[in-house]
Amino acid sequence: MFVGTGSDVGKSVINAAFCRIFLQDGYLPAPFKAQNMSLNSYATPEGLEIGRAQAVQAEACGIPCRADMNPVLLKPTNYTSSQVVLNGKPIGNQSAFHYFNKTDRMELFDQAMAACNRLLAEYNPLVIEGAGSISEMNLWDRDITNMRVAEMLDAPTYLIADIDRGGVFASVYGSIKLLPEAQRRLIKGVIINKFRGDIALFEDGRKMLDEISGVPVVGVIPWFEDIYIEQEDSVVLEHRKEKQVGGKVNVAVVLLRHMSNFTDFNRLELHPEVNLFYAAHPDELKESDIVLLPGSKNTIDDLRYLRRSGMAKAVLQHHEAGKAVYGICGGYQMMGLSVEDPLGMEGDITAVPGLGILPVNTVLTEEKKTEACCFSFLGSEADCDGYEIHMGETKAETSSPLCTTYKGAPDGYFLSEKSFGTYLHGFFDNARTIDYILRQVPGYGTEEAVTTDYAAFKNEQYDKLAAHVRSCVDMEYIYKTMRE
Repeated sequence: MFVGTGSDVGKSVINAAFCRIFLQDGYLPAPFKAQNMSLNSYATPEGLEIGRAQAVQAEACGIPCRADMNPVLLKPTNYTSSQVVLNGKPIGNQSAFHYFNKTDRMELFDQAMAACNRLLAEYNPLVIEGAGSISEMNLWDRDITNMRVAEMLDAPTYLIADIDRGGVFASVYGSIKLLPEAQRRLIKGVIINKFRGDIALFEDGRKMLDEISGVPVVGVIPWFEDIYIEQEDSVVLEHRKEKQVGGKVNVAVVLLRHMSNFTDFNRLELHPEVNLFYAAHPDELKESDIVLLPGSKNTIDDLRYLRRSGMAKAVLQHHEAGKAVYGICGGYQMMGLSVEDPLGMEGDITAVPGLGILPVNTVLTEEKKTEACCFSFLGSEADCDGYEIHMGETKAETSSPLCTTYKGAPDGYFLSEKSFGTYLHGFFDNARTIDYILRQVPGYGTEEAVTTDYAAFKNEQYDKLAAHVRSCVDMEYIYKTMRE
């Protein structure tokens, strides 16, 4: 099990690395995270919903993802409440207070461990990820995802610390020393992550950490920027906001307050002719060639935010200038004439006008559609892959579908080459769709996107990540603690 001194220390990526390392070493690993909180989710082949990180880790293991890998998923709808997804299906919205203080935690823990045991019957080893910090003492009696899991499974546990953010000695020492003795004994080592510079200069620090924490530092992992792994936490977007670049297609993703599934744009970002950035201010859209409206966990609140911030006006000006505007899921809903919420799924506001770009109207519903699917794009062959995760029905005044799923169902709305929307996440994971939008920008859009094998590229990155981590951790020691 890998736990952290805090959020965004690199647990998910290190988990993915060990998933691939164990696969390379002849084992049959699988990931597990009892409870996750994320707006970046994924649809399993069975049409169930899990956190994106566990889907990535399953991919690193070379196996299909499934709901057992993340039995409890919290999807924040605002700052105080979340949709609760249990075993891949939503069971309703709860405030943070109600979830942590009123919910039957033992029942949730039992559900999580039942999922864990189903995985244990098929895979070995499980590579388990904790959540946030293990030293939040006020949450220990309600813990269903950190050291309580480690204790139940008697799992050798490694504490990950981010040295780049500073305070690594205090965070490691405090995280370990605050634990009850029964849990502290499970911490077998420390992994220092995101180290910049000459690791030899940290040798004294490594010895000091060994001494004060009582457990060895089993690895110091250097910072890397040349290995591409899909990440789940939107915190990473703060480091990916470069603006317009000359000689490239400048693609602006509108930065929403409740943005979900930002990984929809990862493959597009990798295209050699594309400069993709996240825009939070109207001026940032002025010189963009393409504007993308992403998914949202609270479409109505984000629409109101766009109007208050001036971003809605900027998007409309971009559209009226004949430039491309495309929407995915919540972004597709925003591009329509209206969004209605008669059941109060997102709050107290029952209806808001949309941006009015597409002649469609959306009504939010209780039922959530979660499905992985292949689809055809604008009548082409059904050779594209994507997935749906949304609540709501969108109806068009006239029929003009953008895509057709493998079941023959229409999806989205096509207004023109430069204006369309879709419910399909993963839409831009396909070479055909990327190639199409780039060709709408004069002077750009080559065959590069068509020839890129994204699956092979991601597989290569998992191998690079595994090699990077393997080279700087004591694998012999880690295997020894697993066999004890």
